[in-house]
Amino acid sequence: MSEDWWGLFWLVILLAGNAFFVAAEFAVISAKRSQIEPRAEDGSKPAKTALWAMEHATLMLATSQFGITVCSLLILLVSEPALHHLLEVPLGAVGLDPAWVSPIAFAIALIVVSYLHVVLGEMVPKNISFSLPDQAVLILAPPLVLVSKLLSPVIRFLNAVANGILRVTGVEPKQEATSAYTLDEVATIVAESQKEGILHDQTGALSAAFEFTEKKAADVTIPVSSLVTLPEDAAVTDLQQAVAQHGFSRYVLVDDQSRPTGYLHIKDVLDIDSEEADYPVPPGRIRQLVSLTDDTDLEDAMAMLRRTRSHVARVVASDGSLRGVLFLEDIIEELVGEVRDATRKRVEAKKG
Repeated sequence: MSEDWWGLFWLVILLAGNAFFVAAEFAVISAKRSQIEPRAEDGSKPAKTALWAMEHATLMLATSQFGITVCSLLILLVSEPALHHLLEVPLGAVGLDPAWVSPIAFAIALIVVSYLHVVLGEMVPKNISFSLPDQAVLILAPPLVLVSKLLSPVIRFLNAVANGILRVTGVEPKQEATSAYTLDEVATIVAESQKEGILHDQTGALSAAFEFTEKKAADVTIPVSSLVTLPEDAAVTDLQQAVAQHGFSRYVLVDDQSRPTGYLHIKDVLDIDSEEADYPVPPGRIRQLVSLTDDTDLEDAMAMLRRTRSHVARVVASDGSLRGVLFLEDIIEELVGEVRDATRKRVEAKKG
């Protein structure tokens, strides 16, 4: 009898284990990477582990399925017989035919265990992870990753076999779950929403955003011959005169062969004494140009400029020849519309 009560104890433990693996599985495949990455970048260890789990989704699925299978089999082998034996006692006491006691006890035990397994071990944890995927993955991913590492040889073998079968059938397995819409999917959703009158793009910002992702650096590169430039040995007075005449706040510096070597912003020389205004700007105040190839995606070009805290880039062709210069403002204009230099606005206002 005591062994049967231990069987019920293990039923509770195994149901909890099954629920954990089910919840962890759906949390990993349902969580949004965009919600987890910022926390990982801030140094959150659970977020970093969750991100790793999402990047190794097939391995996590193999771990979850292994855990679910083991828990389910143990429930069937240990807990169901224990409940079966416990039910035989009261059923026999009510005067049932002894020949019917065991089958009826078995049927009741099977129904109860199956109900608990489906509801508590599957549906409830699954719905929790679907409802709160980002919170769930932060809690459940670390222990799931730990289990996968403890059982690494077994899990990797199972995963390799499963992926091998997929490849044989012509399906290439993915390591990372798709937790976001693709650009084409978003474009289709927007187009359908506009057609149905649900979404209005009066400013054209949405259309510009989709076109933006398809453009290259060459599309917005300005030839050096079209720029207002200054010589690389320009003085502060030269920069001041250029600002007064043209109104721009940044000027590209070029050498004797009209190749850009750097650029200056008006604020870089504001604190230089008037006695030194006629001398060339000190090299330490000249800003360096970022170098990009003309086939660089505009999105990547903007990311590079933001990462280096630069506003101007030198654009070269694949053969190393100079194509021109790229301004951060021109990239932003492709996305949101015209961006005008604040310094130029003030100059034009004074002229007006």
